[in-house]
Amino acid sequence: MIVYQLVIIFFLLVFTGIVLRNLFDLRYLPSTENFPGKGPFVSVLVPARNEEHNIRACIASLLAQDYDLMEIVVLDDGSTDRTLAILQELQGQAGSSRLKIIKGTPLAHDWHGKAWACQQLGHEAKGELLLFTDADTVHAPSSIRRAVAGIDESGADMLSLTPYQEMKTFAEHLVVPVIYFILICYLPLAMVSRSRFLSLCFANGQFIMFRRDMYQRIGGHASVRRDLVEDVWLCKAVKKAGGKVTIYNGTSTVTCRMYRNMKEIWHGFSKNLFAGLGYNTAGMFGLIIMTMMLYILPYFFLFYGLLVSEYSIALFWLPLFQIKLALINRVLIAVRFRQSLAGSLLHGLSQIALVAIAVNSFYLVTFGKGASWKGRRYNFAGRTP
Repeated sequence: MIVYQLVIIFFLLVFTGIVLRNLFDLRYLPSTENFPGKGPFVSVLVPARNEEHNIRACIASLLAQDYDLMEIVVLDDGSTDRTLAILQELQGQAGSSRLKIIKGTPLAHDWHGKAWACQQLGHEAKGELLLFTDADTVHAPSSIRRAVAGIDESGADMLSLTPYQEMKTFAEHLVVPVIYFILICYLPLAMVSRSRFLSLCFANGQFIMFRRDMYQRIGGHASVRRDLVEDVWLCKAVKKAGGKVTIYNGTSTVTCRMYRNMKEIWHGFSKNLFAGLGYNTAGMFGLIIMTMMLYILPYFFLFYGLLVSEYSIALFWLPLFQIKLALINRVLIAVRFRQSLAGSLLHGLSQIALVAIAVNSFYLVTFGKGASWKGRRYNFAGRTP
């Protein structure tokens, strides 16, 4: 038993090393103090479907940007709520020259909704740089200028950010931080830019900026038309085409509230988790087993030791050390990504929720149940890495 517990500690220490390196490597977007007054023309492209709760704040923040060489194009993707009406109201206030609204065409066969909307937006874009950003994001006034400086400084063909994830409900604080925990613990982010391995890919669809020539080279969103997690596969497509991808910490420039309740969290994460692993069964089971061994079982060992009053090294002290290591990682990540420190105390429960979502995600794919999202039903279809 002691050997087992020491092995768990070894892996936790390895992941602590990855966390520390990632937090060092993941830089904020560069300051724009020395950025020239004129830069490339940017097309800001926003797909919107049933976003009446978010679209006003998103577009208002984009209209307030301090970067003048840009256009804002929003595609209403068949919304059944007040999204289009709000957009038209904003356009009336800002003028059609500053805000362009297009109505999306019906979903094409063999496409997923967001990819189809973004493909149409890409055809409308005039910019040298194309920024695809979600309708539930809110941008600081300097976000686009700093992103332009970032893609220029890095020489990247594709730039993505890790936005600040706004969380208000208990369910959000319980589950949403798991996204960045998985990312920062398991993926060496520097290798996304430096390595040609397609397994080392990441992008966040909430904010992705392309150079136009690279976007056209990969075929636009047509290259990911059937992928539910299109952002990661766009990263793979760029790397396949010989391009460079760079990731910045965007918590000071972009805010996003992904989900508002447990129902949305459950459906959204279940839709994306297995797809994000490329429908790799071994990878999914590896994630589940590793999560249980590293982050859940230590609590069971500790509580059992307390229950039977056995304060041995194997049943109490080593599990306690494992829990402390995991919490240290969680707190480090929480500080960097501006998450609730009190929420870090939910780490064990968060990992149980992750396992439950992973099992459901696997079930939906394996048994052909498909996924519902924004009023559309999708059958899972994807590729292996």
